[in-house]
Amino acid sequence: MVHPVFDNLPTTVFERMSGLARQHGAINLGQGFPDDQGPLPVREAAARALIEGLNQYPPMRGLPELRAAVAGHYQRTQDLALDPDSEIVVTSGATEALAAAFTALISPGDEVMLFQPLYDAYLPLVRRAGGIPRLVTLTPPHWRFTRAMLEAAFSDRTRMVVLNSPLNPAGVVAPDEDLALLAEFCVRHDVIAVCDEVWEAVVFDDRRHRPLMSFPGMRERTVKISSAGKLFGMTGWKVGFLMAAPPLAKALAAAHQFLTFTTPPNLQAGVAWGLEHHRAWFDDMPRDLQRSRDRLTAGLRTAGYVVLESQGTYFLNVDLAASGVAVDDVTFCERCVTEHGVAAIPVSAFYAESSVTTVVRLCFAKADATLDAAIERLAAAREAMA
Repeated sequence: MVHPVFDNLPTTVFERMSGLARQHGAINLGQGFPDDQGPLPVREAAARALIEGLNQYPPMRGLPELRAAVAGHYQRTQDLALDPDSEIVVTSGATEALAAAFTALISPGDEVMLFQPLYDAYLPLVRRAGGIPRLVTLTPPHWRFTRAMLEAAFSDRTRMVVLNSPLNPAGVVAPDEDLALLAEFCVRHDVIAVCDEVWEAVVFDDRRHRPLMSFPGMRERTVKISSAGKLFGMTGWKVGFLMAAPPLAKALAAAHQFLTFTTPPNLQAGVAWGLEHHRAWFDDMPRDLQRSRDRLTAGLRTAGYVVLESQGTYFLNVDLAASGVAVDDVTFCERCVTEHGVAAIPVSAFYAESSVTTVVRLCFAKADATLDAAIERLAAAREAMA
């Protein structure tokens, strides 16, 4: 009686590791959420809207003031000209935006190219829409794709490509030459690109996120997805954005109206206020996270770990094999949380096949004291498993 896509679908590794962290009183560097509760002025704006504003159904495509604020944000930060009335749809988080995109744009039998490691929602959502996944495997330390890899993956049956950049869990930002190469293939094969760009504001070392939508030939064939939960570090808010040319946006809105239909209006109002009036956040937030990244990186390297470069997101990765750790990533994470009191995520969980089994992901969006305590425990874990 259960659809085969969801029959016996396992509990996510994030839920499992967080559960073990709670059970063992461990420091949770597994699931990706900050210790901080998010910018107070933005939360206050949402609170005011809850008391003083609309509490009935907002417009299905989102509050006009939020769509206008989203358009203004991307004009300022990425030089994108988006029509707030015809090219932006507000969703209940980025995962709902992905579900709407896959539901609206995939027909049974369409091939969908995905890069792994990948967000765990992609495959079940693509399969439930009737798509046939075609996987391109990225590997450390650089996690890049090549022309030969795309030649092997694209075909006349390819309908869609899904790109996550900055890439979770790898913590890398796709360079312009890789994006240009992917755009070339999308145009040549007449493919739609669904771009999961939720980490776009969390980039480091003076990098600037560039959306695939901005490349030649991509404006009319790209669905750009982002999330206020990641933009403002409030993952529980679940306010997402779908951005696409009008013909695509019309189809996306049609799918969205039969998924969640709307998103809480007070949260939309808070996000709109933040995008318009709390601009300093977008300078302060990545700077503070970069400092936390550097603190965790330095501590782990002193403890003997080989740390891979983190260019963006809340995450960095350690290479267990290069660090002299003799066990695989799943074993390391299970022993680390149960015996040493730190929860981490095995990167193999982000693969559907041909898994990389020697890399572990850690979240550094935590207070200094939390990171320092975790470093001490992870040092002991390496000594025990070397």
